[in-house]
Amino acid sequence: MNYITDTAIIVLLFVLSLGKTNEDSGRKVIELNIADLKLIGRVDDRYQSVNIEMCEVVGGDFWIPYHLVDPEKVKSGGFAALKREIPPVNLYDKKLRTLASALGPMYVRVSGTWANTTYFQDNDKPKLEFAPEGFENVLTRKEWKGVIDFCNTMDAKLVTSFAISNGIRDKDGNWTSAQIEPLVNYTKSIGGEIAAAEMFNEPSHAGHGGAPDGYDANWYAKDFAAFKMYVDSAIPEMKILGPGSTGEGGIIPGQSISTDDIMCAEPKPEFEILTYHYYGWMSKRCMGSLTPENALTKEWLSKTELGLKYYQDARDKYVPDAPMWLTETAEAACGGNPWAATYIDCFRYLEQLGRLAKKNVQVVMHNTLCASEYALLEQDTHEPRPNYWAALLWNKLMGTKVYDADIQTDGPDVFIHNLKNASKGYAVLIVNPKDVTSSIEIPAAAEQFLLTADGDNLQTKTVKLNGEVLQLKSDETLPEINGKKVKAGAVEIPPHSIEFLVFDDK
Repeated sequence: MNYITDTAIIVLLFVLSLGKTNEDSGRKVIELNIADLKLIGRVDDRYQSVNIEMCEVVGGDFWIPYHLVDPEKVKSGGFAALKREIPPVNLYDKKLRTLASALGPMYVRVSGTWANTTYFQDNDKPKLEFAPEGFENVLTRKEWKGVIDFCNTMDAKLVTSFAISNGIRDKDGNWTSAQIEPLVNYTKSIGGEIAAAEMFNEPSHAGHGGAPDGYDANWYAKDFAAFKMYVDSAIPEMKILGPGSTGEGGIIPGQSISTDDIMCAEPKPEFEILTYHYYGWMSKRCMGSLTPENALTKEWLSKTELGLKYYQDARDKYVPDAPMWLTETAEAACGGNPWAATYIDCFRYLEQLGRLAKKNVQVVMHNTLCASEYALLEQDTHEPRPNYWAALLWNKLMGTKVYDADIQTDGPDVFIHNLKNASKGYAVLIVNPKDVTSSIEIPAAAEQFLLTADGDNLQTKTVKLNGEVLQLKSDETLPEINGKKVKAGAVEIPPHSIEFLVFDDK
């Protein structure tokens, strides 16, 4: 053979190797085509949003950190020993506002089971020591003003839910506006706005969520009719969300009212946006069986789509034109597992955002911003956890247009959006939960943002961006988030890594 023939054969072998496994190294090679992408959907410009539990706002019993759990107290005290008293969160904290603002614009949802039984104290007197009859918790004007000021400062739109307990009802058990009306009026008086709300939190679990004894779908429908009549008259600009149920479709058992029953009850509830909650399973606090090994499996990462299916089918059946929002989600129910606060949960966090965007879910609200193991920030110090850095990268790069990557592989998962805040260009998210290196063949030069663990331990709270540890500056502000230039051709995707590639076609 002559030199030209030898060279041609080498080139041919290289081309044929693209898109298949290298048998010696086990390396996956993916070909990325961005020349003719199919637009498959759009998400809200506040797609990535957060929850601040009502319990955090008013103070009360919330999930105790695992390192403070006393096994002996759990044996003697049961479920109550899995919680601890927390003070009201300081929503004026400069560090908290700085880090939250960097994730904006967003929705901030103030809700949770506590909201179902919370009394709004509509005066400026000292906080009541005990809630009035029919309620369990007290929300002051000062605490609610903190929520409104927090949202206004960081370009966040407020989402909430209201009390449903016996305290709001007349002598016949009917829903009244006795609590929602003063809260709405006070909100308006201080320059606030409630963008959207569910009537109450998780009607699927009304049986242990503060609703009256015997509460069922027909009672819900009757309440909802009164609720909607008030909203239409007093705050027609507020979107009515619902039902905000959770766990159905075989994900987590224990529902007392099904979404199907709610949607079939008369008068039929009319939701402008269909909402649901999703947790893949229970945490260790609630006898969950998950282990860190689950966190990287295809079954676990794709389960978010299974959690969507029941509610998507319900939407298609009952309110086919309604958008869908996931208004509460995190690693696991009951505050998350210990590893929810570590790098290993970044894979679930970003896969969930990527997968649900492709399924046309418009908003995803993470639970929580700064409480318990599943929070983006450490509860006491507000130091960023790994998921915060993942959220920051998503917010910086991923736009609202969603494209079909059209990549069939059992290797890394690939998600493509338009480049945020740019007239042209794409942001590509590549999630590699496997323990082998893969490669992606890119058609043009790009900017790389590679997120990895600091060291071999995937349960670390320290992560690296392009090989440099991510941490706040000495003044507790964010560092510069810069990419690394990479040339057209093969780009390596290390084991257990998350890679964003930016194609800025200016």
